Amino acid sequence: MIGIIGAMDTEVEELKSLMKDCRVERHASRDYFIGSLEGKDTVLVQSGVGKVNAAIAAEVLAEVYKVRYIINTGIAGSLNKDIDIGDIVLSTDSVQHDMDVTALGFNRGIIPDQDTSFFEASHELRGIAKEACMKVNPDVKVFEGRVVSGDQFVSDKQTKEDIVRIFNGMCTEMEGAAIAQTAWSNNVPYLIIRAISDKADNSAEMDYPTFKIKAIEHSVKLVREMLRMM
Repeated sequence: MIGIIGAMDTEVEELKSLMKDCRVERHASRDYFIGSLEGKDTVLVQSGVGKVNAAIAAEVLAEVYKVRYIINTGIAGSLNKDIDIGDIVLSTDSVQHDMDVTALGFNRGIIPDQDTSFFEASHELRGIAKEACMKVNPDVKVFEGRVVSGDQFVSDKQTKEDIVRIFNGMCTEMEGAAIAQTAWSNNVPYLIIRAISDKADNSAEMDYPTFKIKAIEHSVKLVREMLRMM
């Protein structure tokens, strides 16, 4: 079974509508939609916004449904001048930019007493996703790199520059690294797919509503093609 997580209802609604033989189960105050999507056994969940919500959803997928893979779809703000609104970022790894224990001598982003704080994504899933995106979104550029997450909508230039300087990420959002850590803890291969909805700077509040719908459309087409290929 393949687990798919979206943060908002708009991210999962279309995928849910395409599922066959769909049934609903409820765990930890969330509805999990179990059925067939593009011929693959799939469980789909709307996590809600933020790292805690995302981690809860991912843990249920791993513990209750024993999924083979976790795919997290969604939108993000670009951290790289070459990545434009509408482009796709596929995670190589993920880190939490708001994990800050520098007062105790740790670098920012480092989780104390843990083997890693940079959670590597599945090379296999990323390869499938890249090929799928080139097929169904031929006009969209695809980038591979670090996804940086925190419980913060980044919308000012100074914060963006700070995150870029420390973490050298491709994009920033609010769920991916928590899902990545949960997947790592459960030894489940994962991939974060992010369609860029804004530039994570002073234009973000204006760009986000305008481009969110288009960004989600790209992600849905990509996920459907991935499932056909898996």
